[in-house]
Amino acid sequence: MSTDAIVILKDDHKKIKKLFREFQNAGENAEAAKGRIVKQIIEELTVHTYLENEVMYPEVRKLLPALEDDVLESYEEHHVADILCAELATMDAGDERFDAKTTVLIENVTHHIDEEEHDWFPQVREGVGRKQLQELGARMNDMREKAPRSPAQPSALKKAVDAVID
Repeated sequence: MSTDAIVILKDDHKKIKKLFREFQNAGENAEAAKGRIVKQIIEELTVHTYLENEVMYPEVRKLLPALEDDVLESYEEHHVADILCAELATMDAGDERFDAKTTVLIENVTHHIDEEEHDWFPQVREGVGRKQLQELGARMNDMREKAPRSPAQPSALKKAVDAVID
């Protein structure tokens, strides 16, 4: 397993995008499957955004001040995803707006992933040394096990509040 922070985050992105495709291909009347897939999406996104918010973003903000606006935008995009995840976590897959809300989540997160991978990560790779990226990745790997898995967990709620207040 790599400890390069960017490789770790891109691996998370692959898992998340695979779940998005599963949801989109589940079919119109596949409520049970969609409910299960959305639970997995929520868990993956909650862990991923926690690691980025707690490790990657603060460090990039310190090390590469020119990316300050990108980091702030990413915090806000995470905040939107957090709200959608929290709402989806309380919904039943048969709810009238479940599919629509999940689609909006997928669209927002896909946009965020594309921006990170095409614009942000290359700048971070160029501006942050390999050793530092490995140290950041090691910290994320260490934190992953204890990261929140549900938007209702206190650390996930703190993350959402911090994104608004900071």
